[in-house]
Amino acid sequence: MRTVTATAAAVTAALAAGAASVAAGRFASDAALKVPPGRPLPTEPRLTVHGTAAGQVVLTRDLAALRPGTYGLAGDGSHAVVGPVLATVPHSADTVVRRLERVTHGTLSHGDAVWLTPNLHVGNPSSALGLDHADVDVPGELGSLPAWFVPGARRTWVIAVHGLGTTREHALNLIGFLHGRRFPVLALAYRGDLGAPRPPDGLNHLGETEWRDVDAAMRYAVRQGAERLVLLGWSTGAAMAVRAAARSGLRHLVAGLVLDSPVLDWQATLRALAAARHTPGALLPLAVRAAQGRTGLNTERPDETTDVRVPTLIFHGPDDTVAPWTPTRRLAAARPDLITFHPVPQAPHNAMWNADPDAYEEALRRFLTPLM
Repeated sequence: MRTVTATAAAVTAALAAGAASVAAGRFASDAALKVPPGRPLPTEPRLTVHGTAAGQVVLTRDLAALRPGTYGLAGDGSHAVVGPVLATVPHSADTVVRRLERVTHGTLSHGDAVWLTPNLHVGNPSSALGLDHADVDVPGELGSLPAWFVPGARRTWVIAVHGLGTTREHALNLIGFLHGRRFPVLALAYRGDLGAPRPPDGLNHLGETEWRDVDAAMRYAVRQGAERLVLLGWSTGAAMAVRAAARSGLRHLVAGLVLDSPVLDWQATLRALAAARHTPGALLPLAVRAAQGRTGLNTERPDETTDVRVPTLIFHGPDDTVAPWTPTRRLAAARPDLITFHPVPQAPHNAMWNADPDAYEEALRRFLTPLM
């Protein structure tokens, strides 16, 4: 009887441990599969506002606060734009002084918790940039997808797709540049975004299913007169763009791809986001397996994100802790005939433009000119 009891206890303990492992894996995988649009990724540190003065803001000293370039500075109920670190202004050992370009809304007060964001603009192309635009509905697989359309004279349309932790407002960083070169731009909100249909399982599939919304946008653009398409994506939006260029029935109309911080290895991205939420290293493989089981993401099947067949411009850098750039470098090295790789140092995920907007836009201008 004791043997039976001991065996039953061991089985119960094993089942409990297994259930706990499954639950832990699911919780850890949420870091990537349930990223709220427009909220900071767990890799982005919170900073504290220590004060403001004319054209200046004082922030907690952190590697993030020392980044070169121009960024949004977001808080709960506030948004501002900050420029470079002011090297000629006295800094304390614990603070950094950056140029304060403008406060978009709200206030920056001493003690406020804030974070850097790639989004410089809030609103829509009309309110943020002064550009005429139309709010359009793109018929999608799950329902109507809201999008902004900024008209242009060319027959080559740019379809812009945001990625993890951002919204279609991210595209506003480049819409003015693209409009100045007369490209029509369609900036898409896809499944899971505010105003767009909810995914059936409520999860982000890191581009594996969301690419179908890009395909819907491609079809909409062609119905409206587009003759060629350039797919511009950030982060998982870049993965969606590559998949659409490989799988869509309209792939023959894709003239080029522009990929910023592309998520080419979903497992690495999932592990990075889970680790940033302080998930113990031993649980990271469980997070990957949980993500596979919950979303159908596959580790065995060949991935179209390694199969680029059209001219492609990639912006990526070694300081991206969300989407490691090693797969990007391998991809670029494998197809030097098609891929132009523009490395960007000292830029976090999704923010290659922010580090040096002039250099970014010049590279983009050179790439797009033959595709006009």
